[in-house]
Amino acid sequence: MAHWFRKLATGLVLAVVALGAHATELVIGLSTPITSLDPHYHQLTPNNAAARHVFQTLITTDEFQNIKPQLAESWKALDANTWEFKLRKNVKWHDGKPFTADDVLATFKRIPNVPNSPASFAVWVKPIIEATAPDAHTLIFKTALPNPALPRDMVAVLIVPKAVAETAKTEDYNSGKAMIGTGPFKFVEYKAGDRVLYTRNDAYWGPKPAWDKVQLRMISNSSARVAALLSGDVHMIEAVPTADMAMIRANKNLTVASAVSNRLIYLHMDSGRATNSPFVRTKSGQPMEANPLRDPRVRKAMSMAINRDAIVERIMEGQAVPAGQLLADQFYGTSPRLKPDKFDPEGAKKLLAEAGYPDGFGLTLHAPNNRYINDEKIAQAVAQFLTRVGIDTKLETMPSAIFFSRGTKLEFSFLLAGWGAETGDTSSPLRALLGTYDRDQGMGAANRGRFSDVGLDAMITSAMVQIDDTKRRLLLAAASEKAMALQGLIPLHYEVSAWATKKGIAYTARADQYTMAFEARPAK
Repeated sequence: MAHWFRKLATGLVLAVVALGAHATELVIGLSTPITSLDPHYHQLTPNNAAARHVFQTLITTDEFQNIKPQLAESWKALDANTWEFKLRKNVKWHDGKPFTADDVLATFKRIPNVPNSPASFAVWVKPIIEATAPDAHTLIFKTALPNPALPRDMVAVLIVPKAVAETAKTEDYNSGKAMIGTGPFKFVEYKAGDRVLYTRNDAYWGPKPAWDKVQLRMISNSSARVAALLSGDVHMIEAVPTADMAMIRANKNLTVASAVSNRLIYLHMDSGRATNSPFVRTKSGQPMEANPLRDPRVRKAMSMAINRDAIVERIMEGQAVPAGQLLADQFYGTSPRLKPDKFDPEGAKKLLAEAGYPDGFGLTLHAPNNRYINDEKIAQAVAQFLTRVGIDTKLETMPSAIFFSRGTKLEFSFLLAGWGAETGDTSSPLRALLGTYDRDQGMGAANRGRFSDVGLDAMITSAMVQIDDTKRRLLLAAASEKAMALQGLIPLHYEVSAWATKKGIAYTARADQYTMAFEARPAK
């Protein structure tokens, strides 16, 4: 291990940022542990962001989620079912080998076959029924149906070398053996639950990052993360705690950047099992054969029982926006007709009675306690609101790694989670969270409630094949309205993402919540 990494790992010396032309080290405090370095294993924001330091996509996005070239220089539709991508030349992998179209083809073959993926990336490549490379820098993708969103889907697909794609397992990425990319940084070390270390790739094809060395340090505890920033132990943190926002903004030695994110915090309910949902109980605590969560009226009543404004004002301290659909209004495919459900506990009780549960029932809410901003506090509030209308709700929280593993195995009846729309439009949550689970088609990859509605599936499919941009926007909005009418999930709020940096470091807030060291720069 390089000497400077030994010093950081043992904590003997604090990293020092030398600004300007001689900038050397950047230490960033992350809010959530990275669960894997395999770029195709788990669709999780901290995983995706960490991977982008090493690996790259054909197409990427700016801070507003507008698409722009990365490994692909250009792309165009040859016909309704065929796309051509021209790849960037003179790009080399970290081992010095040239990047070619064969690497992309091998990557696409790997993605649907990653074992035990908690949230698969297959949804992004499954529409492609044929992928060919006429030459080393040209790709032709054919889809069974028209797929105008294909270029935007490519934002989510990180490319790995052909030899790695064909042989490496998830553990090979975590060990560093398979960490060979085309990105601005090279991998040095990964300590699960602790840190990832990188060094600058001086042979990078694009603009060189300002930092010679980077450390992503995982500090889930909000107070500890802020303390590390104030002491100089780290130079930048993500997910600025809402309780500390005013203090940090008032500190002349710190700078805050914030933006409404593409992340929805939501509740998923087990609507897949008709009977014996594992954490649904009678009021007396006995197992309940019939599953009340299958009834849309029950799900709507649960939504009406929650005071979103109170959660935003008191728990999030204004650093969130109440949600009535899958994305905030400014994103593509949202509906202006959809508003957050009004807090109406009496109306919720009436709906429960109408559904056949005048006395309510018992339920357990499962949630992570180290993944989203104030996640445990939000879950506590939700449990209290539901209990007040007769749904006696217990709460069980756990670290995110355990939560996602258990949730993927469908062990829960009712869960709190979040989804960041990688594509920047509603097609992402519609397909991943509400589409009927279909591993072969990549639909419902994170549909842990197994919600299913054939009518909604048809609307999603119709939107995805619509070539006309305006019509597709309207179709996605209509699908969102259908999903909310059925209450396939309960939207709570959209996070406002915030980063804080030491004086002399600038970072532009991103809607996708990605924390990427190569976008941090010495302030002018």
